[in-house]
Amino acid sequence: MHPNLITMSVSKKEFKKVTTHVLQEMKRRGEKIAMLTAYDYTLAGLIDKAGIDVILVGDSASNVMAGHETTLPITLDQMIYHASSVIRAIDRALVVVDLPFGSYQGNSKEALNSAIRIMKESGAHAVKLEGGQEIKESIIRILSAGIPVMGHLGLTPQSIYKYGTYSVRATEKEEAERLLEDAKILETIGCFAIVLEKIPAKLAAQVAKEVSIPIIGIGAGNGVDGQVLVLHDMLGLNTDFSPRFLRRYLNLGDQIKTAVGQYISDVKSLDFPNEKEQY
Repeated sequence: MHPNLITMSVSKKEFKKVTTHVLQEMKRRGEKIAMLTAYDYTLAGLIDKAGIDVILVGDSASNVMAGHETTLPITLDQMIYHASSVIRAIDRALVVVDLPFGSYQGNSKEALNSAIRIMKESGAHAVKLEGGQEIKESIIRILSAGIPVMGHLGLTPQSIYKYGTYSVRATEKEEAERLLEDAKILETIGCFAIVLEKIPAKLAAQVAKEVSIPIIGIGAGNGVDGQVLVLHDMLGLNTDFSPRFLRRYLNLGDQIKTAVGQYISDVKSLDFPNEKEQY
């Protein structure tokens, strides 16, 4: 092998348990971080066994599990329920839980209490909050209790009614500069990683280069330290959502409908159960 090719390839190091320290080491080594959402025991166990690095118990459960139009309606109790289900399935992955809308904005004491409840009642490993400078006090207070915090900048779905659109963020110079400044603030106060959602790839790569903590992208190009997708989207269980950044790795929605259709047909035609399938 050509010597230059050796330096370009990054070997995958096996970790028995992924921690915030492991993610930092992965960034340092140039190994990309793979992150997916999960909200239940069965699917969380499957993706953990497949070797996923980070599982996000996202407030996207509001959309994909409960059928709400936005992430806003999901409650802290519901997030704890989903996180608890995921934690019971996990051996290896780092589990990060979203603090839901209304559980941390504008009140750092409430933010701390919310984070403590998630950690104590679900057994999760870290929490994630949307925002930068405006929630700095809440993040500092949570970190002071020894709870790891992942940041989230760019498109922040909990602020959908403020912006009125899910379009790409930070395309203008002023907003881009503010995002970079927010990322550096989150790094300085002690966040262990940041999700960047739906921002220009060039800006995301700049953020990843200028901060020392891992940057996880969703719709933010490949110049970052890792990627995250919603599990139901990438498996094709949810077909109503088709942004440019989404790659569907399976088409489970159609496969499930086909299987259920066959089951219905077999039941009605008395083909199921057959003699071998009864006692």
